[in-house]
Amino acid sequence: MPNTKEQFERVISLCRELFEKKLEDYGPSWRIMRPQSVTDQIFIKANRIRSLEIKGTSMVDEGIRPEFIAIVNYGVIGLIQLALGFADTTDITIKEALDLYDKYITKTKELMYAKNHDYDEAWRGMRISSYTDLILMKIYRTKQIESHGGKTLVSEGVDANYMDMINYALFGLIKLEFGEE
Repeated sequence: MPNTKEQFERVISLCRELFEKKLEDYGPSWRIMRPQSVTDQIFIKANRIRSLEIKGTSMVDEGIRPEFIAIVNYGVIGLIQLALGFADTTDITIKEALDLYDKYITKTKELMYAKNHDYDEAWRGMRISSYTDLILMKIYRTKQIESHGGKTLVSEGVDANYMDMINYALFGLIKLEFGEE
């Protein structure tokens, strides 16, 4: 039986490594993004994955894997932006950005471990395309919540939806990295 925690740590390290490199290139320029813009960026990535899954070919020499990584990283950015609010400038250091990344990816990972216990790793029996559809559904839910000013009657908030999107993307990455389908 696969070691879920080891697999999660491996794909999270891939995502964090790219996040760190992009921070070196651009700094935390994403601090100016409002949460709605982050949601739209995740939508673009998930929509591209679905398009590639349906068409089976890509005109740009990038596959599904980098898009799942982007969903993870933009999801973490979304959580940071929800917590701090957006800024007019890059108001945090690279180290602060990495510390925040670690804080929110850990919180998200702990949620997955709790759900994974309750659902008994049901995600392993799912197709990657189902993760894509679930991410898109969570995006539409998030957009609806955002259009209501973040208010819900009985549902989880934007932060819970971002964490679910991150975890679905991590499931997809695990299947891609470790050859499970």
